[in-house]
Amino acid sequence: MSLSEQIMDEIKTAMRAKDTVALEALRAIKSEILLAQTATGSKEEITEDDEVKLLQRLVKTRKESARIFTEQNRMDLVEPELAQIAVIEKFLPTQLTEAEVEAVIAKIIGETGASGIASMGKVMGLAAAQLGGTAEGKTISTIVKKLLT
Repeated sequence: MSLSEQIMDEIKTAMRAKDTVALEALRAIKSEILLAQTATGSKEEITEDDEVKLLQRLVKTRKESARIFTEQNRMDLVEPELAQIAVIEKFLPTQLTEAEVEAVIAKIIGETGASGIASMGKVMGLAAAQLGGTAEGKTISTIVKKLLT
């Protein structure tokens, strides 16, 4: 079942349950999928990698919003953002822990013989390809910097 079909099923369930927070998050996902499909100009489904990137972008946006709302002491706005993150993350692959990401990056550094910060781009490219949607880019970047310095 494609992500679009899963989202439509979840939207129906959320509507029946009158779950407005989940409904808002699911509609945001559906909207982003439609925008991604029309951006390419084709009626084809977007690739699974693009779907993961899209979902990660939605989570990142909501985390940033929650952080800003927390700084402004607006807890009434933080809670819906965090609830939407939980809904969106159900459709993402299981995220690796920092220790697991560090082990994968250490292996990549060992295989490539990379040393020093000048090799960061090479390691980042390989790590991003290997870790796919299982780790955030910021986490990967932080760990690569730490291991290369």
